[in-house]
Amino acid sequence: NIIRRQRQELQLLIAELKDRDRELNDMVAVHERHIQAWEDDRQKILTLAERCSLLTSELNERNAMIKSLNKKLKFLKSQQNDSKIILENTQQKFKELTQKVTDSSVHCQALEEKNQSLHCSILELSAKTGQLQAREQELLTMLQLKDKALIETTDHITEFTSKFKNLESALHAAKSEEFSFNREQQDLRLTLTDLVFQVNNLKDVLYEKMKENSKHEQEISDLKRENGCLRSELVLAVEEAQRKEQLYRFVKSKQARIEKELSSLRQVCVKQQRDLHFLHVNLESSEDSRQ
Repeated sequence: NIIRRQRQELQLLIAELKDRDRELNDMVAVHERHIQAWEDDRQKILTLAERCSLLTSELNERNAMIKSLNKKLKFLKSQQNDSKIILENTQQKFKELTQKVTDSSVHCQALEEKNQSLHCSILELSAKTGQLQAREQELLTMLQLKDKALIETTDHITEFTSKFKNLESALHAAKSEEFSFNREQQDLRLTLTDLVFQVNNLKDVLYEKMKENSKHEQEISDLKRENGCLRSELVLAVEEAQRKEQLYRFVKSKQARIEKELSSLRQVCVKQQRDLHFLHVNLESSEDSRQ
């Protein structure tokens, strides 16, 4: 009985040990699953941490890039404002230049009118010279008629002398007008030189502006159109200056012709004065011979 009871107890202990062993095996399996899950979670956490570090570094780089772009944007805005200011100054200078060109055109028109009046005066002097030459021929014819009208000839000589004095005064007035005309031509030439210099400066400024504005894609088309307009206007201004230079050359050649005609008039007057002196001497000799 004792042995049977001990066997039963041993069987019960063995059964309990088997249950405990089974429970321990279940606990070990659960623990292993927990460890595997914890290892998986740890790997996931490490992966997420690494990815978070990469995203953080990428975020820092993008923040730095955004700061740099903001700085560039501020710089471009300031440069754009400077470009607008320089462009406004250029447009103001071009308006002033256009006004100067207009004033020069008006001045040149006034000079042309003065030149026309001088030409009319020279034509009148030429007509008077022709009249004087005809009168001289008439006097020579009258002298060839052997002192037919000595008193009348003396009156004609007096009238001729007065006309000659009037001619000399007209020549003096023409010389003074010629001097003032030369002075105005010199002033006009200096003004044209200044205008050409300003036009060249404006061309240089426009060229620099085109190089600077090539970096701004949005402003390039507007600036090209404005620069095209400015270039065409500058070409017109240069052509206007060239026309003024041609007008100056024409006035200078006309002045040379005036001087040549004045020189010929002086020679004719000297010749007529000599002839008058010769006639006066002949008259005196004829009066002496009569006496």
